[in-house]
Amino acid sequence: MAGALNDPLATRRRPRLLYVVTEDWYFLSHRLTMARAAREGGFEVHVATRVVDGAARIEAEGFTLHPIPFVRGRMSPAGTLAAIRALRRVHAAISPAIAHHVALQASVLGSLATLDRPVARVNALTGFGYAFTSNRLKARFIRRIMGALLRPLFDRRGSITLVQNPDDRDTLLSLGFAPERIALIAGSGVETDRFKPMSEPEGIPTAAFVGRLLDDKGIRVLVAAMRLLHRRGTKAALLIAGTPDPANPTSVAQSEAEAWGREPNVKWLGNVDDIPGLWARAHIAVLPSRREGLPKALLEAAACGRPMIAADVPGSREIVIPGKTGLLVPVDDATALADAIDALAADAAMRAAFGGNARRLVLERFSDAIVARQIVDLYRSLLAAAAQGESSAAGAAYRDARTPARDQSP
Repeated sequence: MAGALNDPLATRRRPRLLYVVTEDWYFLSHRLTMARAAREGGFEVHVATRVVDGAARIEAEGFTLHPIPFVRGRMSPAGTLAAIRALRRVHAAISPAIAHHVALQASVLGSLATLDRPVARVNALTGFGYAFTSNRLKARFIRRIMGALLRPLFDRRGSITLVQNPDDRDTLLSLGFAPERIALIAGSGVETDRFKPMSEPEGIPTAAFVGRLLDDKGIRVLVAAMRLLHRRGTKAALLIAGTPDPANPTSVAQSEAEAWGREPNVKWLGNVDDIPGLWARAHIAVLPSRREGLPKALLEAAACGRPMIAADVPGSREIVIPGKTGLLVPVDDATALADAIDALAADAAMRAAFGGNARRLVLERFSDAIVARQIVDLYRSLLAAAAQGESSAAGAAYRDARTPARDQSP
């Protein structure tokens, strides 16, 4: 009984948790495990998102869906105001105890929509994206605006900013964020019962890329590396799983992706639903992205026992530990990337050792069970802080929930 009295969920029957995500597919691919854990933990789960084709799956989980007219890929004052108004209507209708905003756009608009509402806020920054990775004029302009907005909007009473890696936490600290209002939870969790170790396929060593076809994801550098390998006479192939994203300024064109599929030893698969099946066809996972929060594509590959190659950037270096789970290369360096693929393609024993270490690392730090427990604990601490009238108790409880040191053996 004493435990029940100290449980913030006991003070209100099924407190409402509102996920705010710009795309329904992203909620299903990256936040479904968290939402399920919250539901099992006693929350009534609502999802506010732009609905394309995920409505049936979201509602089948028992979650309440709220369509929001999010606009991606362009500066649209009218679209921004429409999304904020729609979010305010949702808040007025359901009065959630917690709003979990996923990624930068949802965090900004969701926070603006709740400025005068008594709701705890989790602003999850899943990597800092185009505005913080690109040096284009438009990106620099957006970055200046976002930098001026983020701290006063996020670093305030009743808000926690959630990051996925220590580098992003340090970025927030450099912007002046209070450490007690920053929480670190490593990723969104990997379904280790679905993504299991598997033997290597027969045939020539094959690398696989999973992700949107964006220049910021390093896809052009990867294709350039494959061209170098072809000229060297290296026996290696590449599978590309993903599609262009016209809403992102760094997206490749459809015609460019189609042309890659006609190059020697490169196959463009388009959108792939069966990701475990993809890793059954590949020997190596490659993601030379310029910045990540904590890349789910690599986490899933690691869970399947695949060695990894990635650019040495925030997020990716949390799962790719050089000499243990994979190889890191400089950003935008096609030659170094080709050399890394060549090295792993030529050494089956190295691939096996890295893949085994990668699987163990996922089980120890990144499984869905671990992340689910951490996120529900964060929600509970937010409810407890709200009940006690404390603005930063939740963050104080989580400021030391960091991943182990990067050089630690998996």
